[in-house]
Parts: sequence; structure tokens; C-alpha cells
Amino acid sequence: MFQKRIKLRLTDFDYNLPKARIAQDPAPRRDYAKMMVLHRKTKKIEHRKFCNLHEYMRKNDLLIINTTKVFPARLFAIKDRTDATVEVFLLRELENDLWEVLVKPARKVRIGNKLHFTDKVHCDVIDNTVSGGRVVRFDYPGDDFYKIIDGIGNSPLPPYINRKATKQDKDRYQTVYAANRGAVAAPTGGLHFTDGLIKKLKSKGVKIKPCTLHIGLGTFRPIQVEDLTRHQMDSEFFEVPPETAIAINEAREKEKKIVAVGTSSVRALETVVVSGFQVAPRRGWTDKFIYPPYDFKMTDGLITNFHMPKSTLLMLVSAFGDREFILDAYKLAIRKQYRFLSYGDSMLIL
Repeated sequence: MFQKRIKLRLTDFDYNLPKARIAQDPAPRRDYAKMMVLHRKTKKIEHRKFCNLHEYMRKNDLLIINTTKVFPARLFAIKDRTDATVEVFLLRELENDLWEVLVKPARKVRIGNKLHFTDKVHCDVIDNTVSGGRVVRFDYPGDDFYKIIDGIGNSPLPPYINRKATKQDKDRYQTVYAANRGAVAAPTGGLHFTDGLIKKLKSKGVKIKPCTLHIGLGTFRPIQVEDLTRHQMDSEFFEVPPETAIAINEAREKEKKIVAVGTSSVRALETVVVSGFQVAPRRGWTDKFIYPPYDFKMTDGLITNFHMPKSTLLMLVSAFGDREFILDAYKLAIRKQYRFLSYGDSMLIL
């Protein structure tokens, strides 16, 4: 007789996260963060450092990294005629110089307003969005808008980091292998890597291949419905290039371990499964929402941080590592004073 599956709801992914456990700053050294190692079959838990990661990887195992690059998406402007300060958060470029943005305070920014960032850089508000944002068109000298953003923008730190962004954040809220600009939130599972650790993994024979998923602000948006089947994820751009698809298929054929760095890498991999245990190179948009129960096709191991209660990130991790085991591990991490969320410590699930 088949056992009936229990339908999980939003409250099944809740836990008490003390504010003191939310990391406000990065660790002094990336790879010296704590790493909790969870073994799914035996339920064994180890307490290590991230610099010990290479001890859990074998020759020809495959590590998939998300090479998205965070850009300084939080800007501040002066509104014309009133001289009021307005925060403008860049979400995505719709076409040349036309952007979807969030503005704060939203009630003070209307269609027709002009927002000044510098004497030579401004934007016109031309439309509202259904999600409460604005569509703006930028006007600036030259032809390199991203160079201007790099100069006037601030790192888009998560809302639970209660301080202003600093110069240090432009470096530390970014992976060392970031290459493809487009994210407004960091793939935090990869923040602990250093060039030295990557070199050590490669010297052991571990293969490292890239994918891209540009993480949007939706990663911080709370789920508003108790029934998880009714939640709609924001669409995010992703790409799994041919070299990565080939490496994944070879690893599957040779029964080598595939370890995804971060929940964003998992979502990209699970999006491109075409049949059985094969993937095809692909680029496009994904709104894939992974929560228990879920049959993972392309992920044998997961490197991730400790996530917010009732978040889609925690749900994906719970689908991979077993919800009760994960929540028990989280309670243990709190007792042992692990650091949580974006600038926090790491978890390796095998």
C-alpha cells in the first residue's frame, strides 16, 4: 500500500531566527567561514571550515558555479522641483536606457517626474508597473551606462543587513569568479570561495564549470500564500552553456558526483533537464519553484548558506536534504552560533 504524501504548507518552513545570528558583515576571510556538513543517508553532521571543502570532493567530480555578477543597483537621486531624496533600485533593463526600477518613497514619485543623480545623469519617470515599481528612461553622457552605475551606485545589500553599504561590500558581496553582470542579489553560496581554494580543487582533479542565473530582488520577497502551489516565482534569466551541459552529461555517464554551488545553480540545472538524466545547453527565463517533495535529476550535493524562515531558498534546501533534517540542523547551528543569511556561514549537503 502506498503511503499518502503529506501536503506541506508555508508554516512548515518556519523557525525562530534570533537577530543576533544574522551576519551584518562578511567574515575576515572568505574560506574561513564555518561549514556544516550534512550527510543525508546517515544523518551525520560535521562542523568544519569552508577551506576543508576539497576533502569532500573526488577526482572528476563536477562543481557547478553561478558566474552571475552583482552590479551596484541601489542609486540615490534628487527629485526635480522638490529637492526630495529618492532611492532608485534598478531591477532590469527593458531596452536601451529603459529600466524597470523600484523607488522609495514610491508615493512621491509619479509619471513625468525627473530624477537627478548628478549634474549630468538623470532619468524621466515614464510609467508605473503592476508590481508597484516604475519605468524610467536614463539620460547620461557617453555610451557606457554600467560604468556610470559603477561610479554612483551602491551595493544592493539585503534588507536584513542594517547598515549602509561600504566600499568593502563591492568586493565581498561578489564571488571571486563573477563574470556576467546582471544580478541584484549575490549567489551567496559561492561567496566563501577563494582563488586559492579553487586552485586546490582543480589540482585534485575536480572539474569546475559555469552556469548563469541572474538573481532578482524576488529572492527576498516573502511568500504571501499558505498553499505553496499558489506561489509564483519571479522569472530570472539563466544560461547553461554547451561546455557545462557536456560536462554534466559525462559526469552522469561516469557516475561522478555533481555538486551545485548555491540554490540558483540548482534551479538552472533542474530547468535544463530534457529527459532522464541528460541536459541540453539552453538560455532563457526560468520561474522554477522547488519545494518538497521534489525528485532532483542533476544535483548530488549542494553548497548553500543558512536561509530565512519561510523562504523559497529554505524550501529548495529542504527538498534536497529532507525538511526535518534541515530544520534540526538549523536549530543546532543557532545553538553553536553559526552566522546566518547572505554574509553568514556555509552548509554542505551530501
